[in-house]
Amino acid sequence: MYPHERSLVKRLANEPFALIGVNSDSKERALSALKRENITWRSYWDGGNTKGPIATRWNVRSWPTIYVLDQKGVIRYKGVRGKAMDDAVDTLLAEGKSNAS
Repeated sequence: MYPHERSLVKRLANEPFALIGVNSDSKERALSALKRENITWRSYWDGGNTKGPIATRWNVRSWPTIYVLDQKGVIRYKGVRGKAMDDAVDTLLAEGKSNAS
């Protein structure tokens, strides 16, 4: 999973795009994963369990849960991975560009 996210972050470095991670592992495991997997994007620790404040507010029941939000913060895609995630992000970026003109 992480290699794909790294490539997405790199490819979209100059675009209005942000990847945000949320981790509910123990703090030690979360910090270890950040280093081991070379996670360079924002990643938040959610209290060490799936009942943390972020997971609760976003109704996350299991990990990984992927939401792709548009520029207004509206969830437009859920559960997309790999090429489907790329397509979702590219679609929203294209919409943002066409709305800006």
